[in-house]
Amino acid sequence: MGFFKASAIMCVALFSAAPISSAGEIKTIKTHGLSLAGPLKYGPDFKHLEYVNPNAPKGGNLKLSARGGFDNLNPYISRGQAAIGLTLTFETLMAQSNDDPSAEYGVLAESVEVAEDLSFVIFNLHKTAKFHDGTPVTADDLIFSLKMVKEKGVPLFRYYYADVKDAVALTPNRIKFNFSGPPNRELPQIVGQLLPVLSKKHFETRQFEKTTLTPILGSGPYRVKEFEANRFITYERVKDYWGANIPINKGRYNYDTIRYDFYRDTSVLLEAFKAGEYDYRSENSAKNWATGYDFPALKKGLVVKEEIPSNTPAGQQGYAYNLRREKFQDPALREALMYAFDFEWLNKNIFYNQYVRTNSFYYNSVMAAKGKPSAEELKVLEPFRDQVPIRVFGPTYTPPASDGSGRDRKPLRTAKKILKDAGWIIVDSKLISPKSGKPLEIEFLMYDQNSLRVIGPFIKNLAKLGVTAKSRIVDTAQFTERVRNYDFDIITSTFWQTVSPGNEQREFWGSAAGKRPGSRNVMGINNPVVDALIEQLVAAPDYESLKPVARALDRVLTWNFYVIPQYTTAFDRIAYWDKFGKTDISPSEGPDITAWWIDTQKEIQLKEAQKNLKN
Repeated sequence: MGFFKASAIMCVALFSAAPISSAGEIKTIKTHGLSLAGPLKYGPDFKHLEYVNPNAPKGGNLKLSARGGFDNLNPYISRGQAAIGLTLTFETLMAQSNDDPSAEYGVLAESVEVAEDLSFVIFNLHKTAKFHDGTPVTADDLIFSLKMVKEKGVPLFRYYYADVKDAVALTPNRIKFNFSGPPNRELPQIVGQLLPVLSKKHFETRQFEKTTLTPILGSGPYRVKEFEANRFITYERVKDYWGANIPINKGRYNYDTIRYDFYRDTSVLLEAFKAGEYDYRSENSAKNWATGYDFPALKKGLVVKEEIPSNTPAGQQGYAYNLRREKFQDPALREALMYAFDFEWLNKNIFYNQYVRTNSFYYNSVMAAKGKPSAEELKVLEPFRDQVPIRVFGPTYTPPASDGSGRDRKPLRTAKKILKDAGWIIVDSKLISPKSGKPLEIEFLMYDQNSLRVIGPFIKNLAKLGVTAKSRIVDTAQFTERVRNYDFDIITSTFWQTVSPGNEQREFWGSAAGKRPGSRNVMGINNPVVDALIEQLVAAPDYESLKPVARALDRVLTWNFYVIPQYTTAFDRIAYWDKFGKTDISPSEGPDITAWWIDTQKEIQLKEAQKNLKN
């Protein structure tokens, strides 16, 4: 029974999943869902998610917004700028719900069979599954999909599926994915949730790797209706969508159309919402949330403004150094520059005390390191004692803090001492590198004008250390391209985490990823200890054994000062025009607007009130 029985995936047995024989002597567990971090929330006979209304009315139009533009309708290649929302047109084998974050349930797959030794997984497809042109979704389409994303897709897919040896059609509705490498408990879920299902027939006359403004045939709940590149895109609900009544979809995807309008400026975005140009907004600006919603429609109750407590892992957001640049290879410099970022002053004077400082790459998660290393963590770390900073074996990293007055000199004095001890000197008010003999110059690359009010005080403090720093604002397309090719000094980057970190950590921190254009290892971390810990994490046989490895990795990452930690909120900030119906149950992972619907009576009343407001 061995490895698989120890795995968290074994929790499916709680719902009467039974071992079956498959592929010779190797046994499998056949089930309706998979979980990495505990029992499945929903049993094999569940009818719908508990936070949806299974009888929600269909109809109406949802208007949303996006920043930037697009010139491509294929979201699975690295070329061009793909339009937002395209994943609505595609389906995957399995999918997550917003109230069971470590699990996934069948979509195209009616059931799944995982080998006891984790050497393969078999998916049994719904025989009713079909593409928008009416052709059936078959195992051959999945074989084609795997080949395309591995050979020609975005680097992330190629990396994720590196250990998927091949895919074999057992029948037209039954497909087996064989795995290579050591046992990996995440691979069945990665194949199930992330592999986009493409039509082999559709691409007989098309090149997958080319950007396109011709919609790609999908099998999802929506299809592209109309668009104008860089301006808007509208998706229409597929009236005969094959998967409308499968359990994870029941009561969702209720709008007849979903339209995204694209805006270049964040200030214009907010004003457009206040004018009723779109319906729903997730706010990421503390200043806007505190001062930007004082408008008549909100005062009259036409707009709802909500703060929803967040229970999701926040991960890490920070100013990410590009370690490929020689000037950032000195860890003492990376540490010292953190003392110039005065979060306490920013939080009081700019953020309206809405944020908390992050101190972990797994913030708000049980995977975050806390206090001194446990015995289990020390067991993981001890083999690397001579290869990591000695502070890894002490208390967890805590970002420097000021008194919030804006006049606290202690942080900068500490920074100057760190720099002096590392050989950096001041000549003519310029900080001089002990290695190159040149003054330190830094450019912060950004695409949002609102970032200037945060970076401005930081740059002033850096000047007090002798650092010449400047900010550069570019459009989103140029920003994407420069980051893709690592053409920057420092950017703001966010590393979202799940409740069960795994294979994606290779993409975030792995040395191999940092050498490939377009990876999430934007810092260019090239650390053999980090690589070794990632592999231990990926190979962890169960959820409990995963925790000390993740915490050990957290300590190594934080004490190497790869980013300057920023901040996060303890709640989601949303605002919407009061035209929606939704249940009273809020999913733990945040709002799922696909489970809302248009309340026709509310919409009529809203339109009338909007007319009166304008008059």
